[in-house]
Amino acid sequence: MSVQITELENGLRVVTERMDRVETVSVGAWIGVGARHEPEAVNGVSHLLEHMVFKGTTRRSALAIAEEIEAVGGHMNAYTAREHTAYYAKMLKDDLGLAMDVISDLVQHATLDPEELERERHVVIQEIHQLHDTPDDMVFENFQAQAFPGQALGRSVLGSEDLIGAMSRDEIVTYMQAHYAAPAGVVSAAGALDHGTVVDMVRKSFKDLPSGAPAAREAARYGGGEVRADRDLEQVHITLGFEGLAYDDDDYYAASVLSALLGGGMSSRLFQEVREKRGLVYSIYSYQSAYTDGGLFGIYAGTGADEVRELMPLIADELNKVRVAVDDDEVARARAQLKASILMSLESTSSRCEQLARQMLIYGRPIPTEEIVARIDAVTAQDVVRVAERLFGAKPTLSAIGPLKHLEPGDAFAARLSA
Repeated sequence: MSVQITELENGLRVVTERMDRVETVSVGAWIGVGARHEPEAVNGVSHLLEHMVFKGTTRRSALAIAEEIEAVGGHMNAYTAREHTAYYAKMLKDDLGLAMDVISDLVQHATLDPEELERERHVVIQEIHQLHDTPDDMVFENFQAQAFPGQALGRSVLGSEDLIGAMSRDEIVTYMQAHYAAPAGVVSAAGALDHGTVVDMVRKSFKDLPSGAPAAREAARYGGGEVRADRDLEQVHITLGFEGLAYDDDDYYAASVLSALLGGGMSSRLFQEVREKRGLVYSIYSYQSAYTDGGLFGIYAGTGADEVRELMPLIADELNKVRVAVDDDEVARARAQLKASILMSLESTSSRCEQLARQMLIYGRPIPTEEIVARIDAVTAQDVVRVAERLFGAKPTLSAIGPLKHLEPGDAFAARLSA
């Protein structure tokens, strides 16, 4: 495997990795703009725009876009995140040129047809309704908003029904013209390819992408606190967490090991203590969400209306314990889980393509796998305890949805952590 990078004259970066013994190639355009770059008045515009580019370009109808990709057995998709938007495809190696042509057409020549906009805004509104009807998803939306209140980073990627319903074509066009710029983008490809050939394709296909400046964003400001939604459900869905770490924080990998140790698998502390020994939940896990200038460390649990009384003190106890001591064996097990996940992802052209693109957006360079593995291997038990104290000694955020009669107040949970 070999990674190569070229920056074109307009500032667009091209990163590729040749993977021998595969017959496919994955390619995509990642634009460094997402929900956290949106003004409040057009919250949800990044996601609506992502939908709209598939509704037709100056050269292709919506049907033609789908037919051209599927006619060669490929598949194509897109997603909007808080810090970037991605358009990507996976094809047989001989069809790389087609994939490049279609993706570049979408991000440069979308017509954003007014009639299609009226139809697609209703599709997105249905997606918003679906989110609101799914409590184990909505609890994370509320958690994000409470953790980063009054700022773009806390607002929904989907936006609201009112904003999407009122958003004009001119607002979408203005946003796209301002943010879909070459210096903000990365074209990434992995699989059976030649770097020089990919660069030539990108140079030809993306020549109409403007050379504007990358999108500005407001700094992340963690808030914390509690948000509760008492609903008549069978389960209580809980997400609780703390201010986390940015991608470039020196403790990022130690926090990743902490997450794996605490709630990353069936052998983790939370799973064993809460589910296996007590039978209080069906699902419980921890996770780390990093951003370029901040992050969140979270724990999700789904439990019963009565069981929540025992659950919250138990979680607090486990967090307090990991702030005191962990043993070398469980740290080694957590490190192994992280490394295996990374190394297994290298076998997929799609995963590798996305990994390269995100690393270019975040760090400005691909991070060699050996470097990541070395940083994980360097994490000690003392590092995990120190990071646990750093994270869990701060103000928590609590989000809960369901029958909450027996859920203790967020202040009571916070007091258990400081005891």
